[in-house]
Formats: sequence, C-alpha cells, structure tokens
Amino acid sequence: MSKFVFKDEPESGVEKTVRSNSRVWRILVVDDDESVHQVTKLVLSDTEIEHRQLEIVSVYSSIEAKKLLEVDSSFCMAFVDVVMETEHAGLELVEWIRHDLKNQAIRLILRTGQAGTAPEAKVIKEFDINDYKEKTDFTSGKMITTVYASIRAYRDIMTIQRSLDAFKHLIEATYDLLKINQLRLFGSAALNHLLTLMEVESSALYIVRTQTDFDQHSSNLIIACTGKYVCESDSLESSDIDEQVKSRIQQTFVQKEHLNTESCFVGYYETSSNAASVLYIEFEDDAEHFKASLAELFATNIALILESISRQHEIERTQKELLYIVGEAVEARSKETGAHVRRVALICEKIAEKLGLKQEFIEAIRLAAPLHDLGKIAIPESILHKPGKLDDEEWKIMQTHAPVGGDLLGKSKANVSKLGARLAHYHHENWDGTGYPEGLAGEQIPLEARIMAIADVFDALGSKRSYKEPWQDGEIKEFLEQQKGKKFEPALVDLMLANFDDFIAIRQQFPDG
Repeated sequence: MSKFVFKDEPESGVEKTVRSNSRVWRILVVDDDESVHQVTKLVLSDTEIEHRQLEIVSVYSSIEAKKLLEVDSSFCMAFVDVVMETEHAGLELVEWIRHDLKNQAIRLILRTGQAGTAPEAKVIKEFDINDYKEKTDFTSGKMITTVYASIRAYRDIMTIQRSLDAFKHLIEATYDLLKINQLRLFGSAALNHLLTLMEVESSALYIVRTQTDFDQHSSNLIIACTGKYVCESDSLESSDIDEQVKSRIQQTFVQKEHLNTESCFVGYYETSSNAASVLYIEFEDDAEHFKASLAELFATNIALILESISRQHEIERTQKELLYIVGEAVEARSKETGAHVRRVALICEKIAEKLGLKQEFIEAIRLAAPLHDLGKIAIPESILHKPGKLDDEEWKIMQTHAPVGGDLLGKSKANVSKLGARLAHYHHENWDGTGYPEGLAGEQIPLEARIMAIADVFDALGSKRSYKEPWQDGEIKEFLEQQKGKKFEPALVDLMLANFDDFIAIRQQFPDG
C-alpha cells in the first residue's frame, strides 16, 4: 500500500554475468502498488543466478495470485504484500498456499509497508514464511541477497524432491519392469532417472553390455538408449550409432576404465568375470554440472541389476530351450515331428490368453506344454513304432505314459513343473469321463489338461503322420463339433472354432520340416 523506497547503497563493482541459458527462475510479485512491481523488475533486471536469468510475473491481488498458482507451479519464490484488498490478504494467501495448495517448495517473502498491521515476531511464528521485510528498509542489495538465498533454498528443496521422486519412480519402474521382464525398458527407464537425479541435459545416453562366452566369443549388446542416436539394433557393431560414439564405447571396454571429456562421460562397470557394462552420456551444455560420483554410484547399481536380469534371462532361455529339446526328443522317439511340440505350446498359450487367464498361468502352460508326452520315454519302441492297431495289452502299456510323465514332472517343486505334471497326467482324460488314466469328467479334469487335450488333437489332425495324411480345415472343424461335450470341454471347442484362423496361423508359422 505504501511507497517502495530504497536506501542508497554503494556500487559493488561486480561485473554482470553473461546469460548462457534460456531457462529462467520465475518470481511472483503479489502487490497492489504498481510502483512496487516496477522497482522490483528494475532492481532484478540484470540479475542472473546459476546461469539462469529471472522472470518477474506481476499480479495485483491475492485473488489473482490464487488463480495463477492453481494452474502454475513453476514459481521458485514470491514477494507477497501483507495489505492489499484487505488488511490481511497477504497472510491469508500464505496460509492458502501452504495448507490448501500444499506447495511447500515455493519460498515466500512477506513485504509490508505497514509493519504495525502484521508484527514481524507474530507473523514469523504463526505463518509459514521464509522471510519478512519492511519495504522502507528493503534496499536493492538486500533484495538481491534475498533472491539469491531464496532461489538457492528452492533449488536445494527441488533437488531433494526430484531425487526422492526419482528414487520412488526407479523403485516403481524396477518393480514393474522386473515383473514384466523387459530388459530394455528397464534400462531406458534407468537412463531417464539418472538424468533427473543429476539435473543435466543430455543429447544421447546408452547402456551397452558385453559378455564373453565359454568359446571366448564376445558380443556387445545395446541394453538401453535414448536421445538423438536411438537405434533399433541390439548389436553395437551393426547399429547406426555415430562412429565416434561407437569408438568411445569400444575403447572403454578395452581400457576398462572411465572416460570423462568436456562433451561426454563414459563409465565402465565390470559386473562379473565375463561381463561388463558401459554407460555413455553425451552432454548438451551442462557438462560443468555433471556429478560423476553420483553417476558412478547410480550406474554401478543399475549395471548390477541389469546383470542380474541378463543372467535371469539366460537361465530362463536355457530352461525353455531344454524343455523344447526334451519334448522334441520324445516326439522324435515316437517318429513324430519336433515342430509339433512348439505348435502345441503356442496353441495352449493362445487358448489361455483367449480365456483371459492370468499371465503367470499363460506363461507356465506354454513352458510346460512341450513335455505333455514325456512319459513316452518309458514306452517300448515296439509299441511306439507299431504300424498297425495296438492290441489290448499294448494299449494298456501305452496308456501308462500319462501317469509316468506326471510322476516324472511331479518330483519337482517348481510351479511350472507342478502344472506340467497335471497336464501330462490328465491330458488324455475326456470331458464325458471316458478317458484315461483315471476316467475323470468335466471340471474334475485340471484346466491345463483340458486345454492340452484340444490343442494336442487339433495339431495332430492337421499334421502328416506315418499312418495318415493331414486333415482339411473343414474336417477338423467337423470333428471338434462332434466331440464337443464328449472328448472336449464345450466352451473350449466354441473358443477354438471362433478363433480358428488364429490357430491355423500357428501351424503355418511352424510347419513340419
């Protein structure tokens, strides 16, 4: 309300800093006196803090300030007059910012020309402000000092907040990405969080991993990338990344030590005796603010997590391949094609997806399906390879492959093996109770076995065997309809017929060799 007066101060003689960054610190001035706005802008016009200039935004009442702050949270500080449309409008605005808006980061500087209406001791005690200034005692030097202190405090608060947010997001990202088991997405999320933690701008980031196999063959894989050189290729050598960037990454792998230049940081992280990772960061214009120690700490942990995920993937890939190999070996012993086990696995997976089952079940049945006939390893070849019809005694022996397979898989405590044991044991049970080995009916038969029963027969009918030619699609559909409610669960028959083309596509994707 009163005039804004500055005391005379000697010039400091300090040269003004050259502006070097387009980003700004935004300061809100809330005052009903136009001269206050003019003087504030005049005093702070050439001030630059940490390579950022200041942007002064003016509003003339607490009502205007509320409307603005509700939609704009980018202000680092605010000068707030106490007396505006009411004697305590400024104090009420402070209370609203802290309690209703819940903005604890913005630094609030209360200014008043009528100290008697809001005594300093009382205001400081009862209101969450960061400083209190009487306009008549507020020199240009003090204003600049207050701005420096407020902006630095805001910067530190936001750094802590961003670090906490980044840590929270990293935990969430780690949980989500580990849950869905996507290595590159995790790596890319880690890169973005790294930038947030260090508050730097970057034009390109990479995480590259090298591994030496037992035959001493090395491969450099791009685990994650973001920025101007984003590439689709997993291989560093065959990617279209800039040759200089490639060279720096490869040089770091060879020298096994960090490389830090004015334009980039390349960190080397050895995570095991035969594997290492490299983090490449190319700067835009914030190299002087880059915190190498923080990057090393963060990247070391990320590299270890990525190594753990990579090993997990390798183990899972090996296990899956072994399951297929065993399944194919069983089929080969039965003189049937190994492509059958792959197709059946995918058909079971597709049925489970169409049923809307949980992802864990879908993954498990796909892994277990190749072993559905594991018990055939106990069946004599004379029976397996008999060209004609089996006699009663031979048929009884053949039927034992179901419980034998179930018993073999049932020795494991792993969830996939347990599901595989039920699948192998019961996949020859019929919906109407006429199947074997136990003559179960309807929903007494485990779901995975009911799925396998229709998947196995569907693929067998459409495949060439030593004793038959492949059936036509129309014949298969007709057979499924005939066996609906007899051999197969009606709902599964309906599902397969409704999505028949999808299942035919699987057979076409993996034809018999």
